[in-house]
Amino acid sequence: MTIKTAKLSDPAVRAFVTPVNASDRDRLVGLLTPDATMADDGSDRNLDEWLDREIFSSHGHLDVDNESNGGRSLLAHYRNDTWGEMVTRWDFTVEDDGRISRFETGQA
Repeated sequence: MTIKTAKLSDPAVRAFVTPVNASDRDRLVGLLTPDATMADDGSDRNLDEWLDREIFSSHGHLDVDNESNGGRSLLAHYRNDTWGEMVTRWDFTVEDDGRISRFETGQA
């Protein structure tokens, strides 16, 4: 059973999932610090290229199954037009101003 996005505990993570699922790149990028970083399956990636390839040009969508670490760690079904659907983990670092400075994702 998935957790509705509006019910996610951490406001920054909730704010991240919403534009991912709405394919709203500008809104998502606005949630990130200017020096934000990310990793996919343990390897650091170029954030802008990864967002375009894995989320926006391939119609990415997150259905959250579970959250932990105060809502900053997710277990979710992620799907896009490139890879299909897979179970993934997402871990977020949120700064005091509420913006995300790093996220890590990968297959669970």
